[in-house]
Amino acid sequence: MNNAASPRPAKALAEETARAAAEEARKANEAKEEAERRLKEGIQPVVTPTPAELAAAKRRIQYREDRFHFAVAGISGSGKSSLVNAFRGLRSRQAGAAAVGVTETTLLMTRYPDASPDNPFVWYDVPGAGTIKCRDWQYFNDQGLYVFDCIVVLFDNRFTMTDVAILVNARRFKIPTYIVRSKADQHIRNTMMEMGYDSEEDDEEDVERRDKLYKAARKQFIDKTRKSVQVNLEDANLPNQRVYIVSNSTLLSIVLDKMPKKTIDEVDLLADLLNQVYSRRVSQSDIFHEIDSEERDNFHSMNTYV
Repeated sequence: MNNAASPRPAKALAEETARAAAEEARKANEAKEEAERRLKEGIQPVVTPTPAELAAAKRRIQYREDRFHFAVAGISGSGKSSLVNAFRGLRSRQAGAAAVGVTETTLLMTRYPDASPDNPFVWYDVPGAGTIKCRDWQYFNDQGLYVFDCIVVLFDNRFTMTDVAILVNARRFKIPTYIVRSKADQHIRNTMMEMGYDSEEDDEEDVERRDKLYKAARKQFIDKTRKSVQVNLEDANLPNQRVYIVSNSTLLSIVLDKMPKKTIDEVDLLADLLNQVYSRRVSQSDIFHEIDSEERDNFHSMNTYV
């Protein structure tokens, strides 16, 4: 009788083991599908830096506690170098200015002290995301953006998932961000041409018509830009945030104490940057301590997602 009864527990154990294996396989498959869904939607994996990596990143950018460190980041061709030059009060061909060009000219992060020795600012021209030398989804971590005091997220024609990733990660590390759209003068002029303006046929006597076209094009460009950024932030489940629309030449004039006649957000951007930077007193180490327990559990994980 004992020999007849023994196969039954073994069979039950085998069935239980099979059920457990099937459940594990189901969970693994669900996790894989979720990862694939996130990747398809542009929610790319990021690596949370370790304390050693944080320290190394600070050494790499020559971080100083008595300085404020601004990173100007964005996709290739968005005009980062020109904006850095404007912030520093330099024209593109002046000695010490960041190199500018149609193609991506910044291949390594470049450190630029402020042109005025009285200003405790350091500006960083960050390589553009989406280039061969800087993979899009690793942009924030590859560039060590988590060590900066402030990040300017610059875009030109479109708001991208790279911009969203920077904003999401900056919120994790409590780093202030400013969304900036550059080349406003170029965009407004292009909009005027779409409305029928022809510079070659421009008659100096028809100033009124040109001014009306300019005002209409300016309003259209500003409204479309603000709406586009708002929609993109909502789609990424990020809170609404102001976008600063600027012309680099206008910004440069203001930095050089030459107030231009036509401005959009250049004055506000400079004022808000200064107000923000002087109010930022929380050290990076304190920020890391404030990361919640779940983040700390994933501190060394290669599979966390934004």
